[in-house]
Parts: sequence; structure tokens; C-alpha cells
Amino acid sequence: MEKIINESKQGEALVLEPQTTNGKKLFIESYGCQMNFSDSEIVASILAKEGYNTTQHLEDADLVLVNTCSIRDKAEQTVRKRLEKYNAVKKGNPTMKVGVLGCMAERLKSKFLEEEKIVDLVVGPDAYKDLPNLLGEVEEGRDAINVILSKEETYGDIAPVRLQSNGVTAFVSITRGCDNMCTFCVVPFTRGRERSRDPQSIVEEVNDLAARGFKEVTLLGQNVDSYLWYGGGLKKDFEKASDMAKATAVNFAGLLSLVAEAQPKMRIRFSTSNPQDMTLDVIRTMAKYPNICKYIHLPVQSGSDRILKEMNRLHTRQEYFELIDNIREIIPDCAISQDMITGFPTETEEDHQDTLSLMEYVKYDFGFMFAYSERPGTLAARKLEDDIPLDVKKRRLAEVIALQQEHSLYNTQKQVGKTVEVLIEKASKKSDAEWAGRNSQNTVVVFPKEHYNVGDFVNVEILDCTSTTLLGKAVGYSDNN
Repeated sequence: MEKIINESKQGEALVLEPQTTNGKKLFIESYGCQMNFSDSEIVASILAKEGYNTTQHLEDADLVLVNTCSIRDKAEQTVRKRLEKYNAVKKGNPTMKVGVLGCMAERLKSKFLEEEKIVDLVVGPDAYKDLPNLLGEVEEGRDAINVILSKEETYGDIAPVRLQSNGVTAFVSITRGCDNMCTFCVVPFTRGRERSRDPQSIVEEVNDLAARGFKEVTLLGQNVDSYLWYGGGLKKDFEKASDMAKATAVNFAGLLSLVAEAQPKMRIRFSTSNPQDMTLDVIRTMAKYPNICKYIHLPVQSGSDRILKEMNRLHTRQEYFELIDNIREIIPDCAISQDMITGFPTETEEDHQDTLSLMEYVKYDFGFMFAYSERPGTLAARKLEDDIPLDVKKRRLAEVIALQQEHSLYNTQKQVGKTVEVLIEKASKKSDAEWAGRNSQNTVVVFPKEHYNVGDFVNVEILDCTSTTLLGKAVGYSDNN
């Protein structure tokens, strides 16, 4: 669940520069977290070598793929509706093949292929390299499936193609899978156990992005803080590694240093963190390098110790406070955001008040807040009754959102009068005369375009704000250009 889901990107079709030698067309849509969007770039890279160019026109496609998410029921229902749409189009184009990728594929494989017969192809998150073989099976008239979870696959040897939306920011996957068995989360069952990617391949990918003009990378994983490379293999097997492998292992703080030093002019972000794995060496590394952004997404999920235990979160309320205090002390200007679930099974009004009081203590810059929805296959679905009425969940969620909006405004108001460095990413949604970008703390900043361009680092004086956006005027280029 430790994943930011960008609602504006849901269902976005990946489009790449066409290769003139490719004659087939691929339509691929992504839902869920940024890991899924990153995986779609890997899939497109693999299929480009099989003769596929991407298209935004569903009706033109030879192959239609949807990269799916099982985190929230809403995403699952949306994917089902899209599959109905694909199949309606397929009636007019019988040679079109339809496939499901990702987390939902693993969980609903037999339902999609055998019972409902709505897809030709089901491919789990660790099986994308098998796509050419699976497509061969489909071409022979057979259904194709591979949802085997791997202990080694990190796709470190695949150069992902990039969605050229701005050419400025990019995501680089550093881990796959998750070992944290949070009871509300299906990820360990759909993406497998945690393994890390060779740090050298990560640095090479970042260097390549810098050479191609990208100005910012986000290191991506279900739980980036637990990154650990000791020559390959599962993180849980580290204790069995040789003394030499242990002595030369690279942890997340070490990886951050490698990337920051490799490209000192490039902004470095990461997502997502887990409180139990966020260590002081990571925080100190963030403070040491000016190009590592001063922002941490630090999901807490609940402010109640009792609920945290029911969720199998391996930290307490007090331990979380100590972590926040350390961040504030070592990086005073660091922004912190949250994930919060309201209405988890057995949550009392007292538990809910604990969440609100935790929020008052931290005063998050922004957050991602959801009412609990039971996900099939999770430990909570098996062991806990979903006993909180929907109206209670929604009321508690509304209170959490209202408090977060108050805190967001409190934090943006503190920026008024300051000058901040902004990386220009795109035109503002509301006006073509303005640019939009983000400061180091991940807050959106909007200002008049003047003579500046996408990809420029600009110093912006903040003149006003809303709870989510800083409004200002550029005062010149920053030293980072």
C-alpha cells in the first residue's frame, strides 16, 4: 500500500517515438501506482524489439495491454470496465489480442482467462521478459499465462523507454517486491519477496538520463529504504551471505550517495519510505547532498498503536514521533507527507482521535487519505471482519482530509516571502501564460513564463499560496542550470 497513486495519470496510454521498421501497434494503459507506470515502460521496451510501436488509438491496436493494480477496489472496477471496452472493440477487429499485466493479473488469472474468457494473455509483474513467448502462444490460438513470481528479476538489464511527457523528470526502479506483511496490503502476494537491483545498473541508468537532458529522477520501490544489494538475491537471505558480500553490501543511504555524486546537478527524489526502515544514515545523507530533495513520503496509516498492531505495521506511535523529531532536527526544511487509512477493522473513535492527534503533532505538508476497503487475498480480509459502517468511515475520512487541508495551508503560508528553486516541468493547468514546477519540498509552484523554458532551474519569489500551490514570480536562474 506504500504507493502514491496519481489520480490524474490513471488510464494514461503510453506513447513512444515510432520505429520505422515496426509494423504492429501496441495500446498500453496503466493504473495504480508509479511502479505500474514504470513497468509499462519496461514492457514497451521489450515489445519494441518484437515489432510493436505504441498507439493512442485503441481501434488501431494489434495488441491491447492494461497494467493493473489491486490496491484499491476503485482501480479494479475501472480496469474491468476497460476490459469490457476492449472486448467491444475486439468484435470489430477479431485479430486484436487483449492482455492483463501486473498485480491484478496475478490475483485474478483463472477468472479472467478461464471463467470470464475476457483476455487472451495474463502476465504477472515478474514475467514481462516472457512476453515474446506468450504472444507466440496466443498467435497459435492458445491462451497464455505466466504469473510466476521471481526471486531474482529486477529488470536491471532492460533500458526502459520513457514517456516523453516533459523530458525533464523520470522514474528509476531500484527494488521489486515487498517483505512487509501489512495486513491491508496485497503487494507481497502479487509482486513477491523483496529484492534489490545492482547499484551500478542504477547509476548507469541515471547517467544515461542526465545525458539525454533529464533534470530529476525519482528512485522507486515498494519500500526504498530497505534497498540492499549484496550481489543479488532476496533481502531476507542476506544473513546467509558470505562475509565478503556483507562487507561490500550497498544499503539505501549508500545508493543515495552514489547517485547524488554521479550527477550533482540532477535532483534526486525517492518513494516510498517505510517508517520502520527509515534510518538516521538516510536522513544524514539527504542533509549532506544539496541535490537530494528535502522531501520524504512517510506513510503512517494510523495514529493508534492498537490499530498499527492490527495492521502489522512494525513501528509504534512513539517510534514514529522520534523519527519525525530526527528528521526535523537534521533537515529542518524537510517536507513530509503521509498515507492514512480510516475505518480499518475494529477502529474505535478513540483510535480515530489518535490519528488526528498524530497529524497535529507532525503537521504534514500533504497526504494521501483513503477509507479502508477490504482487498481479497490480504491478511486482513482473511482474519478481520470489515466491521466499520461506511458512513462512519466516510465521516472519519472527511475529518482527516479537513485537518490535512488546514496543515497544508499552514505549511504553504510559511513559504510566502521566501525565494525557492523550482524545476520547470510543464505549463500550468490553469493558464498557458504560466509555468508549473516543484520546489525541493515537492510543492507545486506556479509563476509567469517570461523567457524561461521547460527544464530550467529558476529562483522564484513566493508572493501568495493556496493549500496546495505556491504562487510567485521568477527572479532569475538558479545556480543549478
